[in-house]
Amino acid sequence: MLAIGLMSGTSLDGIDAALVKINGCGTETAVQLMEMVTLPIGEELKEQIKTACDPVESNVPLICQLNTELGYQFLKACQILCQKAGIEEKSIDFVASHGQTIWHSPDADPAKNSTLQIGEPSIIAYGLQTKVVADFRVMDMAAGGQGAPLVPYTDYLLYQSDTKNRLLQNIGGIGNVTVLPKSGGLNELYAFDTGPGNMVIDELMVQLFGQPYDAFGETARAGAIIPTLQKELRTHFYLSQQPPKSTGRELFGKQFVQQLLTKYPEAAPEDLVRTLTDFTAFSIADSYQRFIFPQLGTNDMEVILSGGGAHNHLLIELIQGYLPESVAVVTQDDIGGSNDAKEAVAFAILGNETLHSRVNNAPAATGAAQGVILGKIIPNPWEAKM
Repeated sequence: MLAIGLMSGTSLDGIDAALVKINGCGTETAVQLMEMVTLPIGEELKEQIKTACDPVESNVPLICQLNTELGYQFLKACQILCQKAGIEEKSIDFVASHGQTIWHSPDADPAKNSTLQIGEPSIIAYGLQTKVVADFRVMDMAAGGQGAPLVPYTDYLLYQSDTKNRLLQNIGGIGNVTVLPKSGGLNELYAFDTGPGNMVIDELMVQLFGQPYDAFGETARAGAIIPTLQKELRTHFYLSQQPPKSTGRELFGKQFVQQLLTKYPEAAPEDLVRTLTDFTAFSIADSYQRFIFPQLGTNDMEVILSGGGAHNHLLIELIQGYLPESVAVVTQDDIGGSNDAKEAVAFAILGNETLHSRVNNAPAATGAAQGVILGKIIPNPWEAKM
């Protein structure tokens, strides 16, 4: 089958669309990345999404309108991808869309355990004339989980090793890690959000330099650590919170950055970017030291980085510096994969599992009471029987 996986993360740097050839399901899944595109999110739309994520400034009409507008943006990403790959749109068997997270709020109270992803899948189904699987997180939360992280299931299918302990570290807007013990089963993996990824760095770059991100970490490299801020950031409560745990823009978004800028008005812009880049690196390594190394040790350990942060050379250097020399650190690009396509491919796999009526969450990672089938299926409206 030919499928498209769509991912628009909390970093808001663009819509990733991955075309894959996929066959089988479960541990028999065979997937091949055929083509990939990233459709940039325009500055006006990006600001609207940020406003919709702000609990003070957001409003219902805005979220409703964005649900439709993003649906058309996701459709456009699919159409550009098909054009680039030289295939007919009608040849796509299904699309799996994560959507754009507006709010994610795990809570022990089932009535408050909630999440919202927008980007109307019906628009994709109608425009591409295919079925769409979307809204993956809510079923896990209905089963008592946090609805995140969801990629660990696909990480297990693709990266489980009998000889290495593997940590699949994605650095998008938020950092998240999947822990795959060597020779372990699905019930032995665990995963959690490590803390901020690119989100705080990108917001600083926008506010201080008018740039969407710190290319290769060069701005941070020109700065110096602000010791008092570094110490303050390392006491953030999220770092010591026990997994399973997840976070997002609610904790490390625009308000978080604005509070830092207000508190450190005299700090040099480059120094702020350097210190927050250090915070992302430290939060990743610190989470390993707290929650992974005590159980698995550091021998036969491999960290595989993906996401936009895998292009930030300084960030990678800092992560390596905080880890023992026995821990190997590589990127998806290093091992023949794609730093940028990994999560979009993952959702194509999750959609394939949904269409095969297979359990595709990982309760050990999300905290759900049981394995469940994630996602809602939008049938191909052009195949309706009259």
